[in-house]
Amino acid sequence: MLSIENLRVVYHDVISVLNGISVTVSEGEILIIIGANGAGKTTLLRSVAGMIDFYDGDIIDGDIKINDESIKGLDATDIMKRFGLTYVIEDRPVFWYLTIEENLGAASFSRWDKQVKTDMENVYGLFPVLGKLRHRKAGYASGGEQQMLAIGMALMTKPKMLLLDEPSLGLAPLITEELFSIIGRLNRTGITIVLVEQNAHAALDIGTRGYVMETGRIVLDGNARELLENEDVREFYLGSGKKERKSYKDAKRYKRRKRWL
Repeated sequence: MLSIENLRVVYHDVISVLNGISVTVSEGEILIIIGANGAGKTTLLRSVAGMIDFYDGDIIDGDIKINDESIKGLDATDIMKRFGLTYVIEDRPVFWYLTIEENLGAASFSRWDKQVKTDMENVYGLFPVLGKLRHRKAGYASGGEQQMLAIGMALMTKPKMLLLDEPSLGLAPLITEELFSIIGRLNRTGITIVLVEQNAHAALDIGTRGYVMETGRIVLDGNARELLENEDVREFYLGSGKKERKSYKDAKRYKRRKRWL
């Protein structure tokens, strides 16, 4: 469904962020991308969503294809309308001064069908707390409620593929657990999901496959279960590796080794 081929991206003409990334996403799966801060995960999503130029970034090599059609050079609106791809950015992108229901209505502005009200009720069914608070201004909602609203707004665009960037950021563990359960339910309705997440364990628990990124490169990939059980992933991203103490020099050697695989 999505193919990223040897993608290279720079910011401000000089800062190289992605250094030959290749990723594939199959229809109907949950693809997980994990990695430390600065690895290039968000830049990857911005590139796929056609938003990289908003941040003074440029794709200088490689290609991005959806259903074998190149989308490089298309803007975000074209990509959303033509291919059903919707990107939920970090930091809960909601209109604070509008009510929750008005936010959902605003997200459906590009639609011409008569199913908006039905789809809005479906969002309330998925997130019952939003239904109870539908007339409250979004700025007064909690962080978890705002994240649910952001995903609900994305659903109002009737996406075939959702790009989710750090949806659990700043959320309490119980809210995170509920949110990831809902993401799994969305996938089972047929929506393909690409999930960038620092909470590697929770993400891989619901994922189909995954990639590990370091400094703009893919250093490891496999199905989600394999990555959960991989000793390096457990040590550096899950905090549950072998018990013996390792030196900082060993950690740096690991990063250098992985970077050039």
